[in-house]
Amino acid sequence: MTKPRTGEISRRELTRATLGASAATLLADGVRAAPAAGQKRRYALVGVGSRSQMFQDAIHKTYAARAELVACLDVNAGRAKLAADNAQRAGRPVPRTYAAADFERLMTETRPDVVIVATVDSTHDEYITRALARGADVITEKPMTTDADKCQRILDARRSSGRKCTVTFNYRYTPVRSQVKELLMSGLIGDVLSVDLQWVLDTRHGADYFRRWHSQKRFSGGLMVHKATHHFDLVNWWLSAVPLSVRAWGKREFYTPKMARRLGLVSHHERCHTCPEKAKCSFELSLASNPSFKALYLDNEKHDGYFRDRCVFRPEIDIEDTMNVLVNYDTGATLSYSLNAFCGWEGYVVTFNGTKGRLEHKVEERVSLFGDGSVPGAIRGDGTYIRVYPLRQGAYKIEPRTGTGGHGGGDPLMLADLFGARVGNDKLLRAADERSGAYSILIGVAANRSFVSGEAVRIADLVKNLGAPSYPPMPTRAAKVPMPPKA
Repeated sequence: MTKPRTGEISRRELTRATLGASAATLLADGVRAAPAAGQKRRYALVGVGSRSQMFQDAIHKTYAARAELVACLDVNAGRAKLAADNAQRAGRPVPRTYAAADFERLMTETRPDVVIVATVDSTHDEYITRALARGADVITEKPMTTDADKCQRILDARRSSGRKCTVTFNYRYTPVRSQVKELLMSGLIGDVLSVDLQWVLDTRHGADYFRRWHSQKRFSGGLMVHKATHHFDLVNWWLSAVPLSVRAWGKREFYTPKMARRLGLVSHHERCHTCPEKAKCSFELSLASNPSFKALYLDNEKHDGYFRDRCVFRPEIDIEDTMNVLVNYDTGATLSYSLNAFCGWEGYVVTFNGTKGRLEHKVEERVSLFGDGSVPGAIRGDGTYIRVYPLRQGAYKIEPRTGTGGHGGGDPLMLADLFGARVGNDKLLRAADERSGAYSILIGVAANRSFVSGEAVRIADLVKNLGAPSYPPMPTRAAKVPMPPKA
């Protein structure tokens, strides 16, 4: 890897060099036995940035009776200490802390039952495969990984280890999105022939991807992988279908030095904290004025040189802000998808066109950033709807379901699944394994390739021996379709 500039991702520990270990060492620890009835499961948290807070709270508070955090690992010693302090403040046993290079020592000394991976996306595969080989189950943040080769490594490791790999797709659990799945499963609009999905990010949340490590594809895979994996998984799951081929177009036109000048700035700068024009730039992110950001990032820059507040207009950004994708599915359905990261509102509009009619669904999300006191991914009730248009009949609305908690009520339900607290079987099969994780990222990986080649990319050419995820049954083209009323 080219040595990063000062304040860029100067995390040397992100590279594979920090994770070197032989296959023999990986297998030496053997396969874990399942915890005895009533015994707490032991968790290790790899990566303790902002996203890890959800897991820390779940272990220390909601599921304290069944879970214990035994270890934390991070490239930044200051953040690792903060995670240990969080446990102490919650009155829980203080986890041992480890540097990124000490993952094997963590596994040997603390013997976790489950490793939660919440690191920079491009390093997920390293920790997932090593944890599986050491006999632990894995919970990984989305995206599961960032490219096809790393995806193949995870698939092979999961198969050879026999352990469990779960990908955290909380959008599946949001009550209104689950409701849409139930409506499609019921055959309300017949079998789905095409889907149109427009996802928009506003200039608060959307801009945030351009100031962090996400703004470089070698770490995030770009928005097609890091962000859109959520959206692609939703469509895959809504349709109970797997993608076959992808064609895509992408560009960056808004988050550029030229746009900075058009907005009245002299130019782009290194970061917000030291920017000479921050007083007149509405894209400024003040780390110093946000206690959570200050504690997690600004106060810990001395450990790794990572700047959380880099200029969103700097020229070295290499991810797109405007993307269009076409996907063909094994059911015969097609998806037309767009993602724009600089819009006037945040959320999506999706339409399903079926043999009995059309279903339209919209969600507007309240924008939040970590540490600002708001609920992440909260849904605006006044901007959310479900409408059904039967063939040659009057349209009608269906009242959307609501929930409480992060991501429209999805986070609490997903966490109940992850920590074994769900009651009864889930007919929607919302828990996602490595196969779902793979298909969601492979659409984005294929899109990135298509951006460059201009050609369609076949999913089957990216990985081998993937197999279909476990999806609930849907109406099929074999079913009879009622004749619509006369016009």
